[in-house]
Amino acid sequence: MAAEDRAKAYAEGFFLIAEAEGILREVEDELFRFARILEGNDELREKLADPHIPVATRQQIVEELLGGRATAVTTSLVLMVVGTGRIRDLPAMADALVEACARAANKEVAEVRSATPLTDDQKARLAVALGEATGKQVELKVIIDPSIKGGIVAQVGDTVIDGSVRHRLEQLKNSL
Repeated sequence: MAAEDRAKAYAEGFFLIAEAEGILREVEDELFRFARILEGNDELREKLADPHIPVATRQQIVEELLGGRATAVTTSLVLMVVGTGRIRDLPAMADALVEACARAANKEVAEVRSATPLTDDQKARLAVALGEATGKQVELKVIIDPSIKGGIVAQVGDTVIDGSVRHRLEQLKNSL
């Protein structure tokens, strides 16, 4: 089975479990956030994927990271992924889950990178603006990324809107 098909199959299972428990939105959000942390932390990713470290030890790391900070369902799903040796695929699984949830709600996912956290009002206004710009109803997934220095970078499907300070500085440097 191809990695993409496997990620979608896991995401479908995650969707059904979280929906049955009545906490689909929470699980989707927690898995998305954990996947972004995993992508950004090489040491954590390597430790959780290392076949030389006993599965129980790797799962204990997950328990320590997520215990009390995430729902029991999310923690159990991540523990299962670690146990099956598929932790490197978790970001693709989380992305497939986000897409499945958006499809179920007839929405498009907008991944927004911001240097600082956005307020609820800013998120609501941004969702409306991106919806108008793309002609689609959007659901925001915000990632804090200090490297953009300020402003935001939004991606809805294949459309990227880069309003970051980093991008503006690069444009200025190139024009000089």
